[in-house]
Amino acid sequence: MKHDLELNKKNAVAFYKTAYLGEPEKAVALYVGDQYIQHNPLVGDGKQAFIEYFEEMSRDYPDKSIAFVRVIAEGDLVSLHTHQTWPDNDEYVTMDFFRFDDNGKIIEHWDAIQSVPAETKNGNSMY
Repeated sequence: MKHDLELNKKNAVAFYKTAYLGEPEKAVALYVGDQYIQHNPLVGDGKQAFIEYFEEMSRDYPDKSIAFVRVIAEGDLVSLHTHQTWPDNDEYVTMDFFRFDDNGKIIEHWDAIQSVPAETKNGNSMY
């Protein structure tokens, strides 16, 4: 099956933003397929574990923000490159990968996160 790359990109951003900003149950209902395989070791596998993790994060850190720097799609995968700002101005770079099923629903997730350093040896930004 050929995937609608633009629609998958739009849905990955909407899914992430909806969950991150405090509505993970809505995000799962709208954008997740029959299963949800989680590779982040801090989050349990499956839809309910995802919802619980993001509900706790929203409750504990309501003033966080996210900006989407890049969105890349190929085949059944979408990658998000984000800039997150948390309380006390802690900043993080994240790279998330989502796998979509043939119905355009998210069914698998991988990610990596690192702090934005105050300075770099190369002088380049994280973006």
